[in-house]
Amino acid sequence: MAKANTTWKVLPHQPIEELGENLMRVEGDLEGMPLKRVMTIAKRADGGLVVHNGIALGDDAMKRVDAWGEVTAIVVPNGWHRLDARVYKDRYPEARVYCPAGSRKQVEQVVPVDGTYEQFPADEAVSFVTLDGVGAREGVMVVRSTAGTTLVLNDLVFNIEHGKGLGGLVVRYIMQSSGGPKVSRVTRWFVIKDAAAVRAHLLRLAETPGLVRVIVSHGRVIEGDAAAALRAAAATVG
Repeated sequence: MAKANTTWKVLPHQPIEELGENLMRVEGDLEGMPLKRVMTIAKRADGGLVVHNGIALGDDAMKRVDAWGEVTAIVVPNGWHRLDARVYKDRYPEARVYCPAGSRKQVEQVVPVDGTYEQFPADEAVSFVTLDGVGAREGVMVVRSTAGTTLVLNDLVFNIEHGKGLGGLVVRYIMQSSGGPKVSRVTRWFVIKDAAAVRAHLLRLAETPGLVRVIVSHGRVIEGDAAAALRAAAATVG
């Protein structure tokens, strides 16, 4: 597991994408890994910003975030996605930190946690659900916009293309994480405790009213028939 950053370390990243009136996404690099990571920012009905899987961005991008609203919540989506959790708390000391209950011990090794997903303040635009079958270590951020509902997952579902070179071979054949949307071998090994429960929960998520997209922390946004993509991912749980 990579050590958490203690300074604001900006790695290469894409421009911020606006996916809705209350939803932004940005993809960035990871050092020494063929995978990339995704940060999602959602705006609550009260105007506060929720940073999910925070990534340290360059000055211009952060100015855009700050102009959009006040960061009031920092969400660390599991114990492995804590790389920039501390520096986000340092930058926004008044923001409250949330994580899945089963990941709290790992997250608190780098940043104090104010609450779990079950304790996230109720809001009509942004809410959280803990996933079944993962030991309460992963969850879903639900973002409701005028155009429909977006589900933000973390490591449960990957949606990356097959890559080239040695890194691409590792991801495809050893990690079995590319060619998504799918549940990767790494997730099956280290996250899933009850495959049947995970599969059933993914199928329930596919029935989310007004579902328009799924955002994952590794890979492309799932749009079009997001429900079908979730059902396809459920079939790869094992």
